[in-house]
Amino acid sequence: SPLSPSNGSSRTLSAREMYLFDTGGQYLDGTTDITRTVHWGEPTPLQKEAYTRVLMGNIDLSRLVFPSNTAGVMVESFARRALWDVGLNYGHGTGHGIGNFLSVHEWPVGFQSNNVPLEAGMFTSIEPGYYQDGEFGIRIEDIALVVEAQTEEPFLTFEVVSLVPYDRNLIDLSLLSPEQIHYLNSYYERIRAHVGPELLRQRLEDAYTWLQESTEP
Repeated sequence: SPLSPSNGSSRTLSAREMYLFDTGGQYLDGTTDITRTVHWGEPTPLQKEAYTRVLMGNIDLSRLVFPSNTAGVMVESFARRALWDVGLNYGHGTGHGIGNFLSVHEWPVGFQSNNVPLEAGMFTSIEPGYYQDGEFGIRIEDIALVVEAQTEEPFLTFEVVSLVPYDRNLIDLSLLSPEQIHYLNSYYERIRAHVGPELLRQRLEDAYTWLQESTEP
């Protein structure tokens, strides 16, 4: 399969490029699907802006409050707006349902025109991206649970359950709104609270140190 690594097609990663890794696993109590993009060196201005705008789209959709029984396709453009603002876009869906120890891409939840309306209890991915052919690719994918929002009328919002930091090296803070920065800081606090003690319990001190550095406000 062309998707499997081989000695003929593999190459050495360099700190001078972006690295997108789409990862996850099947566990007895659920399925995970999460994508992060990193750069270990000096990203170009375009790479940094594109990454930040993908992150902005991820945040804008994740923190959206919307009426019950809203179709995913109605809110999908919130994940694209920050990219659209500067004439960028991505050519894939914004998210898909995810099974419980079942399919990683599970029908019928998602943001396409033929998906069912969003309801509390559904899990969907939120995964905007940006790709420049032959140069680099960016995707930031989280899994989110649809939950009831703290509003008088029955509205919905998302609770992101993928607790993995984003790459600080690629974020241009000057592009983010105060609301987006507040969301990021709250998300990082949740990562520290949930993942930090587990890393200590497993005596993974290096990972714990990395987590603390990666989740600084």
